[in-house]
Amino acid sequence: MIFDPAHPEAYPKRVLVAVTGMSPQILTETVYALAVAGSPAFVPTEVRLVTTQHGAALAAKELLDANSGWFHRLLSDYRLPPIEFDVQCIHVLQDASGRHLDDIRTPADNTAAADAITQLLCELTQDETSALHVSIAGGRKTMGFYVGYALSLYGRPQDRLSHVLVSSRYESSGDFFYPTPASAPVHPVGEQGDVIDAQDAEVTLAEIPFVRLREGLPHGLLDGEIRFHDAVVAAQQAIGPLQLVIDLPGKRVRSGGRIVRLPPAQLALLAWLARRRKNGLGRLPCPVEGVPDREYAKAYLQEYDAIVGPMGARDRTSDRLKHGMDSGFFSQHKSRLHRALTKALGLRGAADYLVSDLVEGRRRVYGLDIPAAAIRFGSAVP
Repeated sequence: MIFDPAHPEAYPKRVLVAVTGMSPQILTETVYALAVAGSPAFVPTEVRLVTTQHGAALAAKELLDANSGWFHRLLSDYRLPPIEFDVQCIHVLQDASGRHLDDIRTPADNTAAADAITQLLCELTQDETSALHVSIAGGRKTMGFYVGYALSLYGRPQDRLSHVLVSSRYESSGDFFYPTPASAPVHPVGEQGDVIDAQDAEVTLAEIPFVRLREGLPHGLLDGEIRFHDAVVAAQQAIGPLQLVIDLPGKRVRSGGRIVRLPPAQLALLAWLARRRKNGLGRLPCPVEGVPDREYAKAYLQEYDAIVGPMGARDRTSDRLKHGMDSGFFSQHKSRLHRALTKALGLRGAADYLVSDLVEGRRRVYGLDIPAAAIRFGSAVP
């Protein structure tokens, strides 16, 4: 089933991710803004809360207590459908030794928090039937920064980022958790004896635009264990200056700042087309089906021999090309080359180095689009 990214509220799995410190009401305020005040309403199917050890204890007490928990009250007050949120949905940040963090103060604590948040966002964005809404309103400023940056790295078109805004007299009150449907007294901070009404509070959501870098990440950084620093470096390389260095003896290329090892058959195809581009030659018509091209085979094998060496095991390749290169050989290795580059560089990162095709007249022609000046033959090691 295909879902419309412009309507995340219609996705079957809707995940709210929030970071909090010692103000757990950020969560209920955000759920209220999304599910009650929002138009269209985005009603989460589950909540993931990222916090410290102290923050987790406070959230469990204030939000999830069976008798007085404000999260349960919110769902009841506004007759919201069940939302999966219990202590198992609270992610407590840990240090490098696996101990729960009471606070985030040291550089090591910040690194651990960044890695944990990045890992969580990476995992939550694997399911294409889900839409994430990420709030940066709570916790220390670094937590908000990391969760926002992680969404920029891994966010998809259906994912959103926001900050919840609360009327000034209510935002620091420990008694206020959301605007209630009926009158409820609230004691604002610093106003002795004064009482205001939770029913009168205004809670709004400020959606924050963000740049989505996911397609520039190598496939290896889209699953498994990932560190924040590694993801940032990969994203930076994906948007860096174009450069294609072809290292035939090393059986590798450097593209987008990354070293990519390629099988000889695919590397030879890339080298052949890159050399044509560098020498100012035009695009190649795809070999006609059933009519092998001897000149194509000769140019390709020159690159192939430079990779495997004069004593290399080229028998199978030579045998297949002894009558020339046919369309099946060309298409097969082009597809394999594209898969290898995309796996290493990500869709966006690989795009400038892939073999593109155009239609000229009645024929389809192939070549590289990267500027000739960005191509170099030699060692891929800087």
